[in-house]
Amino acid sequence: MKLKQGRIIEIDILRGICILGMVVVHLLMNYYDFYQNHNYPDFLRFFFDWGGIIFVVLSGIAVTLGHHPIKRGLLVFAAGMICTLVTYGLQEFDVPILVIRFGILHCLGVCMIVSPKLLQTPKTVLTALGLCIIWVGYWFESGGVSLVENRYLYPLGLRYIGFSSGDYFPLAPHLGWFILGIVLGRLLYKKRTSLLGKMKGNFFPVNFLRWCGQQSLWIYLLHQPVLYGVFYLLQI
Repeated sequence: MKLKQGRIIEIDILRGICILGMVVVHLLMNYYDFYQNHNYPDFLRFFFDWGGIIFVVLSGIAVTLGHHPIKRGLLVFAAGMICTLVTYGLQEFDVPILVIRFGILHCLGVCMIVSPKLLQTPKTVLTALGLCIIWVGYWFESGGVSLVENRYLYPLGLRYIGFSSGDYFPLAPHLGWFILGIVLGRLLYKKRTSLLGKMKGNFFPVNFLRWCGQQSLWIYLLHQPVLYGVFYLLQI
């Protein structure tokens, strides 16, 4: 387990907690998909939604510390499209899975691609913009705008009749959460150093969480096919 050096320790740890939490949530959701006809309990949906929001905020913080956000954004978005193609292919073979049309990887990819402009914007303007996008997103979700006829506006949060997605993180409200993450990153990490200082020792649980945070993209890509495959094989 090799750790990348020179990174913000607490960001990696929090990302690790989020991605492991997502693995557990997806494990439970797969159970409800196969055995309870997608009838998720409220607590599961709560953890899924807010765990994803925390991860998006952390990604906004991280973009203030990293380099080449457009290149990384294109990579993350491409990973999201792989998820779309794989889930679409499985559905064509009658595997009971929802196509991921615009999941968290699609969303984060777009956010990273537009982040250079956001990083040049004053913090007060960013805060107002982020809060407005969040409000608009939850207004859409609560029925502020009825279902639309256009079938290509769902990345913005505007869904059409019959829309479904196995993982859905529309830009409204999540671009707003990402923007607030950028504001937090610029406030908390002006010196681009960890708030915890240098961590000494070799405490395995902490290092494991850090490693998971550093490998979050690969864990996200690989964990769901493995979990879903296990449940599917148990059904045969």
